[in-house]
Amino acid sequence: MSRGVIQPSQQKLAEKLTILNDRGIGMLTRVYNIKKQGQVWKACGDPKAKPSYLVDKNLESAVKFIVRKFPAVETRNNNLAQLQKEKSEILKNLALYYFTFVDVMEFKDHVCELLNTIDACQVFFDITVNFDLTKNYLDLVVTYTTLMTILSRIEERKAIIGLYNYAHEMTHGASDREYPRLGQMIVDYENPLKKMMEEFVPHGKSLSDALISLQMVYPRRNLSADQWRNAQLLSLISAPSTMLNPAQSDTMPCEYLSLDAMEKWIVFGFILCHAVLNSDAAALSLWKLALQSSTCLCLFRDEVFHIHKAAEDLFVNIRGYNKRINDIRECKEQAMSHAGSMHRERRKFLRSALKELATVLADQPGLLGPKALFVFMALSFARDEIIWLLRHADNIQKKSTDDFIDKHIAELIFYMEELRAHVRKYGPVMQRYYVQYLSGFDAVVLNELVQNLSVCPEDESIIMSSFVNTMTSLSVKQVEDGEVFDFRGMRLDWFRLQAYTSVSKASLGIADHKELGKMMNTIIFHTKMVDSLVEMLVETSDLSIFCSFYSRAFEKMFQQCLELPSQSRHSVCFPLLCTHFMSCTHELCPEERHHIGDRSLSLCNMFLDEMAKQARNLITDICTEQCTLSDQLLPKHCAKTISQAVNKKSKKATGKKGEPEREKPGVESMRKNRLLVTNLDKLHTALSELCFSINYVPNLAVWEHTFTPREYLTSHLEIRFTKSIVGMTMYNQATQEIAKPSELLTSVRAYMTVLQSIENYVTIDITRVFNNVLLQQTQHLDSHGEPTITSLYTNWYLETLLRQVSNGHIAYFPAMKAFVNLPTENELTFNAEEYSDISEMRSLSELLGPYGMKFLSESLMWHISSQVAELKKLVVENMEVLTQMRTSFDKPEHMAALFKKLTSVDSVLKRMTIIGVILSFRSLAQEALRDVLSCHIPFLVSSVEDFKDHIPRETDMKVAMNVYELSSAAGLPCEIDPALVVALSSQKSENISPEEEYKIACLLMVFVAVSLPTLASNVMSQYSPAIEGHCNNIHCLAKAINQIAAALFTIHKGSIEDRLKEFLALASSSLLKIGQETDKMTTRNRESVYLLLDMIVQESPFLTMDLLESCFPYVLLRNAYHAVYKQSISANA
Repeated sequence: MSRGVIQPSQQKLAEKLTILNDRGIGMLTRVYNIKKQGQVWKACGDPKAKPSYLVDKNLESAVKFIVRKFPAVETRNNNLAQLQKEKSEILKNLALYYFTFVDVMEFKDHVCELLNTIDACQVFFDITVNFDLTKNYLDLVVTYTTLMTILSRIEERKAIIGLYNYAHEMTHGASDREYPRLGQMIVDYENPLKKMMEEFVPHGKSLSDALISLQMVYPRRNLSADQWRNAQLLSLISAPSTMLNPAQSDTMPCEYLSLDAMEKWIVFGFILCHAVLNSDAAALSLWKLALQSSTCLCLFRDEVFHIHKAAEDLFVNIRGYNKRINDIRECKEQAMSHAGSMHRERRKFLRSALKELATVLADQPGLLGPKALFVFMALSFARDEIIWLLRHADNIQKKSTDDFIDKHIAELIFYMEELRAHVRKYGPVMQRYYVQYLSGFDAVVLNELVQNLSVCPEDESIIMSSFVNTMTSLSVKQVEDGEVFDFRGMRLDWFRLQAYTSVSKASLGIADHKELGKMMNTIIFHTKMVDSLVEMLVETSDLSIFCSFYSRAFEKMFQQCLELPSQSRHSVCFPLLCTHFMSCTHELCPEERHHIGDRSLSLCNMFLDEMAKQARNLITDICTEQCTLSDQLLPKHCAKTISQAVNKKSKKATGKKGEPEREKPGVESMRKNRLLVTNLDKLHTALSELCFSINYVPNLAVWEHTFTPREYLTSHLEIRFTKSIVGMTMYNQATQEIAKPSELLTSVRAYMTVLQSIENYVTIDITRVFNNVLLQQTQHLDSHGEPTITSLYTNWYLETLLRQVSNGHIAYFPAMKAFVNLPTENELTFNAEEYSDISEMRSLSELLGPYGMKFLSESLMWHISSQVAELKKLVVENMEVLTQMRTSFDKPEHMAALFKKLTSVDSVLKRMTIIGVILSFRSLAQEALRDVLSCHIPFLVSSVEDFKDHIPRETDMKVAMNVYELSSAAGLPCEIDPALVVALSSQKSENISPEEEYKIACLLMVFVAVSLPTLASNVMSQYSPAIEGHCNNIHCLAKAINQIAAALFTIHKGSIEDRLKEFLALASSSLLKIGQETDKMTTRNRESVYLLLDMIVQESPFLTMDLLESCFPYVLLRNAYHAVYKQSISANA
């Protein structure tokens, strides 16, 4: 063999095509980013976004001069003087851009060299035979064309290259060595396609052969939806008998080849070798079909190429091309009028076809083995249609049509994601199938084909023998053992073999052995099913184009999906698409990884957040409806029904005639027609659809971050539940109105019932939501620092209800265990009984829980402590008199004289009464809490109660107080109130000694005891047997005296019993004295006041009736009870 002849293997066509195609995509990414940066510089007015030398007014004239003279270099011009100062900065900042352009030039050189080599070798191209070689060749042509086109669209290219070169010359004394060629390339490719048409004249034969081979593939792919439907394309169940047969084709890799890629090959290819359009009918047919399918093509990402205008502009200057120009115009009209509807119908067909395919495979994943080709065909077809719609909707020329707005696009994307999920989940199933296929069938058939070859050179024979050996050695055990397969070497060897056998004068020409090529293409597909499933998914269904490139359209599609109830179940496809975004990055442009990664995270977060918000709003609407229905069952609404029933029974005439009869609760559940759909039905349907989407995947992995859709819903439900509970209290600070606890409890339970039903739709722990929210509501403020129902109700009871009690508008009725409004001139805006009876207090305890009730108690005690502080001040004012009275209770005349010296007697009694009222309210709250806890935790409450009842008397007070604190938290009454002890302990003054404090406490009891007789003169001190108390609440003094005495003398470590005995002696002595009074005004309610002594003893755990008898004759008490009951009967009569 002569030295001048080069072997095909030495040309390394396969390796060069692989490397240049990959490098071409990298160069496209870098050039695209430079172009986009230029658009950003233009769009944003912020000078910081653009390099200073491109906006500096001083450099403006220099830049204009450089661009005008480009590519010539004239360094002596006065305009360039300013560049001297900036030259180092320019070199530093423009180096990346400049050398990117240099890389483009070098890439162009390598491509031209390879194209010339291919022409010299007279390579045979046929997409159906040497698929990899033909595809990579056509990809390289299109990548090269696209790169030069996008390069020509960079407006700042001359300024950047020229500035860098001038700065280089000023710094180093000479132009950059690459500049002359680079500058000339920029000038030559001002109109890139025109220049490349001239450049590709020698390559016309190879390129046209490769393109014409598409006549067996492209027309078959570019069919209408009706043709697909008639052929029952992608259907597994159309022929049940062949369901288990493997999907076969002579052109396996062509079946899932991107239609978008083929159209780019055809359009750009025939523009570059346009002469063949006049000589070959097949070429013209392909050209017309491509022109009729689209109005624009995707160059790279969101850069588009308007086919018809560009082709017409190029052909208009070529003599004899009038017919071709007419063809272009006809095709444009066809594309404008029919392409939109054709693609719309395709999407409609694909939605149903992919749904059927995904459903069947979900039920029978074993079919992924024989029918894998169908899956990748379906993904490729759907991806092509989505990208077509995206591209044309963004570059639409005919504004009046609806063909470019698809509200059901989410459904198609969702089924794509479902198929992708099946492939990832059941990858081992496919591996098992194809490992057996390769070793048991493909290896045997290929071996036979090789054996039957008439001529087989040594190199080719070695490669094909290695194929057979590799496949024969495979076994299912390798799959079971989790062995990692790698057939990349085998696929590259086949690519090399295609190159060796496709050149002219090859010993083994693949053109003469097409069966071998088709068989090997099938085998290569089977190997990909074993080791490259993820790469296949990226190849056929990658939608990373949605990232930053069509993000506005992406977000609009998402909003449309959420707004349409029938589509909301597919909304999860949008966050799932965010997992694709990183696949559009390239190692030659690493700087965009962070931008795209951050964009994918922010979009995914936004989508999941919006889905959760929508679900939360639906749940809130359902809760509102259910709360309304629950409200109808409240006791207050039955009064009218009872009234109507009573009137009907007594045959009394009802109110206004023709008054509509009120609907009874539950009538909404009675359906006369199945077609009748209520608002609640619609809400539940919409919620179930959306929850399906939220529950579709447990988590998403996006750029090394994991998103959990259910957690978004949980957090939104927590926030909304918190706001709703507080909102349902309907607290109005201006009017001091608030919802009754029982009504709020009913609404909260209705709300919780709805929230519990969410667990039927989504796998979330709703109990965790309840715990988080309801426990926060038992505190003063929630985790966001907002007021809770605990703080609202505590504030209302203290500032509204108990304040009105102090003002004499409300009285505590022990018989009813409630506070009741008294008849006054100014009627109150609320009925106290409706907020303080047993059922309301129990409801309050249910809502606030032990923690909330403890906070309520502490707030009550704070008010008591402030009253006690004032009482101590009054004691100090009267200390001398009280000290004398304490030792003179057996000297009536002296006591009378001393009593007249006392000041603020009424204030003491009033403040003690207020304390008694607060303690009575707390007693109601504690009793309600005990009732509630006895229902919820009966065993625990009984244990606490038993513990409290069996404290030995000799127990240390600190230990006893700990037990009392536990008991009080469970709502149990204690001899000494621990909360009151804590509140009063905090009052200790630093300036007063403990002995002095103790004395003040003793004298306070003396002050109260000697002041009791003055109550007899008050007209409101009349005891009422019906309410078992006095209308001015003085019956509450009994609780106040006992609790205050117990707390104070616990703090000061005195004897509670001794001090109460002293109090009883003083009080009885003072009250006996008014029995001798003759003034009827001062003794008008003497008997009612006598009863206070009995109440004090009954209330006290430290005093006994025997002790009372020794101080105050029981006969007086008996007569007093007789008198007040007699007076009550006469008053009622």
